[in-house]
Amino acid sequence: MLTAFARAFKTPDLRKKLLFTLGIIVIYRLGTHVPIPGIDYKNVQTCIDAANANQGLFGLVNMFSGGALLQITIFALGIMPYITASIILQLLTVVIPRLEALKKEGQAGTAKITQYTRYLTIALAILQGTGLVATARTGTLFQGCPVASEIVPDQSIFVTITMVITMTAGTATVMWLGELITDRGIGNGMSILMFISIAATFPAALWGIKKSGDLAGGWIEFGTVILVGLFMVGLVVFVEQAQRRIPVQYAKRMIGRRSYGGTSTYIPLKVNQAGIIPVIFASSLLYIPALVAQFAGGQSGWKTWIEQNLTKGDHPIYIVTYFVLIVFFAFFYVAISFNPEEVADNMKKYGGFIPGIRAGRPTAEYLSYVLNRITWPGSLYLGLIALVPTMALVGFQANQNFPFGGTSILIIVGVGLETVKQIESQLQQRNYEGFLR
Repeated sequence: MLTAFARAFKTPDLRKKLLFTLGIIVIYRLGTHVPIPGIDYKNVQTCIDAANANQGLFGLVNMFSGGALLQITIFALGIMPYITASIILQLLTVVIPRLEALKKEGQAGTAKITQYTRYLTIALAILQGTGLVATARTGTLFQGCPVASEIVPDQSIFVTITMVITMTAGTATVMWLGELITDRGIGNGMSILMFISIAATFPAALWGIKKSGDLAGGWIEFGTVILVGLFMVGLVVFVEQAQRRIPVQYAKRMIGRRSYGGTSTYIPLKVNQAGIIPVIFASSLLYIPALVAQFAGGQSGWKTWIEQNLTKGDHPIYIVTYFVLIVFFAFFYVAISFNPEEVADNMKKYGGFIPGIRAGRPTAEYLSYVLNRITWPGSLYLGLIALVPTMALVGFQANQNFPFGGTSILIIVGVGLETVKQIESQLQQRNYEGFLR
């Protein structure tokens, strides 16, 4: 990997792309430290110092924003609205025929779906920004902090609208920066910004584990976490690269005087076909009961049960529910993102077949059978990786955003592998010598 980066910096056009990407990253990180108007920055820092900023209901969103959410900065919402909008549009593509038709139109249809995603991102940013301002005004954002209700000194309508507009504009800016990286930089812009947001929280999380440790001044716990992290990185790389290759043979066809086909290829079915989506879905769904209970008044029986069982990451009911939801969403997302009938019809149309399997419906049934078989280990793997922060709660007295667990490690490794692959492919294009030397 280091060799690929060194060679990329020696290539003039790739060096410009890498420097451009680094420049956008610097701008993004600066924006995560600029507070929005109407916020008492001193009181915010007091509350963050008094409580563990990574714990609580907003931990996942805070991680995706690189710690900007609880700082209440102009990039407080980060790329979470765009991620949510992309997932919603992807799910609606299966349900709404119009969106499915746009997806099949190629580049023009994809451009329209991208535009719809932008509009939905702005709408979600307004909604989430309003919710964040409301929780900051009432003091719910930092429960237990004595000055939590004084974070927003002026609670007039004008100041509230200004705060929401500022955070919405910050989300639009983040979306624009991500698209700039995609067009003029290296890799997928949104993935790169997500990578940077999560990586920015690593040093503070690791140092927090060292400070809270008791063995040899915390260095034993610190070293153990590093070793666990390296093991998990290796495990994630191994599983993410694992795939089941379905062989496909294309029959020869004579068109005029030319012969076409007669080649063999394969359909790569990844063990983790769903990627990180099931973990995000499960985390978001588990936040809903806690959010409802947080804003509900009184002390009813259902609220007490939720607060006792579905808000603590080390509670058995929470662990089992989280694991089951991840497995369910893994199968659900694979079912809507990979259509065996469509793949079988396309193979039949172009004269392709799986050796030993008849074309048409038997091929679709075989693909569905193989997909279900490999989704089981993939979903169990996702569930076990996501439970690592819970184990850290018990073993290291860490917070739920343990640096080498769950969502963070999957995104870090996935984006890193994809970016390195893109750099290597562009290097091969520029250094290819051809058949004639």
